[in-house]
Amino acid sequence: MLKIGLTGGIGSGKSTVASMLEEYKYTIIDADTVSREVLNKYSEILEKVRIQFGDNFFDWRGEFRRREFGNHVFRFPKERKKYESIIMPFIIKEINEKFEQLEKKGEHIVILDAPTLIENNLHEEMDMVILVWVDQSTQIQRIKSRDKLSQNEIINRINAQMSLDRKKDYANFIIDNGKNLIKTKEQIDDLVELLRLYEK
Repeated sequence: MLKIGLTGGIGSGKSTVASMLEEYKYTIIDADTVSREVLNKYSEILEKVRIQFGDNFFDWRGEFRRREFGNHVFRFPKERKKYESIIMPFIIKEINEKFEQLEKKGEHIVILDAPTLIENNLHEEMDMVILVWVDQSTQIQRIKSRDKLSQNEIINRINAQMSLDRKKDYANFIIDNGKNLIKTKEQIDDLVELLRLYEK
């Protein structure tokens, strides 16, 4: 089974590219979905978060205040690394289990959609890495129009990830998603033609 890592950055349009690839019937594991699933599945994660970060990120009912916590860890890189050291082992475990299950089902190609694929060294487990790239001004504009975040929150979230230009060094295939959907679709068609070589 061919394992493909799909990555990008906040506001790069990676989810749009993933949706386009799904139209070609490729199976996709969404790392963001997995990260939400593990919070519900493993109660020890939030217990560790409470111990490490305190009660401020939980409301009076004990519910996790996800957005407030997200803003906090994106503002302070050391805090983000502390959180990732708690949650990433659970995420990686779940992702590996999903890959194993899909291989047993006979899947030939599975795509892991992960924004921090490279930052967390998951690219080392992939047979191919696809990068969805845009320039930073496009990133900022897209995030502004999509999310209710301040300029500082946007910059903090962009800076919390490796720059898209640096990620180019790790990519086997780059999709420039800074133009229009027609241009993006043309690049995806080229990618699909390449992947079909692996399926033969």
